[in-house]
Amino acid sequence: MQLKNDLILRTAKGEKTERTPVWLMRQAGRILPEYRKVRESVNGFKELVTNPTLAAEVTIQPVDILGVDAAIIFSDILVIPEAMGLPYEMIEAKGPLFPKTIQSESDIRQLRGKDAAADELQYVYEAIKITKKELDWRVPLIGFAGAPFTIMAYMVDGGGSKTFSKTKKMLYAEPALAHALLSKITAATIVYLKRQIAAGVDMLQIFDSWAGILAPDVYNEFSLKYISEICNAINEVPVTVFAKGAFFARKEMASLKCNTIGLDWNMDIKESRTIIGDAKTLQGNLDPCVLYASFDDIKKETQKMLNAFGPYKHIANLGHGVYPDTDPEKVKYFIETIKEYSPKMR
Repeated sequence: MQLKNDLILRTAKGEKTERTPVWLMRQAGRILPEYRKVRESVNGFKELVTNPTLAAEVTIQPVDILGVDAAIIFSDILVIPEAMGLPYEMIEAKGPLFPKTIQSESDIRQLRGKDAAADELQYVYEAIKITKKELDWRVPLIGFAGAPFTIMAYMVDGGGSKTFSKTKKMLYAEPALAHALLSKITAATIVYLKRQIAAGVDMLQIFDSWAGILAPDVYNEFSLKYISEICNAINEVPVTVFAKGAFFARKEMASLKCNTIGLDWNMDIKESRTIIGDAKTLQGNLDPCVLYASFDDIKKETQKMLNAFGPYKHIANLGHGVYPDTDPEKVKYFIETIKEYSPKMR
């Protein structure tokens, strides 16, 4: 069967489309009362992630309620380190915490390798299968994983951080150790993404959430190198790379074997197009805080963004995930504005 709405896939492949497609990072989440109701029915975030039926339900909610052009599977980037043998806790209002961290060669040796993704993450693949069935070919389903450096940062520092100084210390003081860990994460991530494709996802996104903490040369060596390895291994579906804060790496990203480069709101749109070139589709990049503004201002800023990107090779999104206290009606208005402001109107 054919997808009824394949706008995002065609746009990612560089084809001209009748309008700009739109989806949101973190669209399946706390902005929706319907999500909160499901969340309250289980004992914690991780229980929701590991319950395929409920994960599928909250994945589909934004399609039904917000009218986005794609679903993204409800999961977490940290399922990979957990599958490798480094479990995490999700602390309410604080974020992830790893009771044990990676500090030595011995710690890395104890981690499971690429087979971890095949053996330990069946709940993700089952959620994908259920979601695909329930979507009934309405819109594409996006799968995802964290970039190896971002995953490493959590595994070494043990949680979120302003500086990730323990991780950066390893990069500078023990680079061979860092590369050994990154290689192991990369191998598991490739298997994980391949299994997501086999389960039915139509598109993939790689999230490098902590790219912006690294100097350009360090980023090229310890992050972009491994993102490139992943992109080179994926041939079956379009791939998007979103590296928050990596404005300095846009030229290098143009050489990645991926279809789409995601921009955060600090990356000037026209400058980014000049740097990256015309071969890639661009995604983004409205500041999520614009959705706190009035409806009129949301419309004005959204149209300004669309004009800057132009009518083709653009997937509309925010420059990062939608914030949990955002009014769902304003999110809907943002999406409706994009749908109504067609290329013919620009």
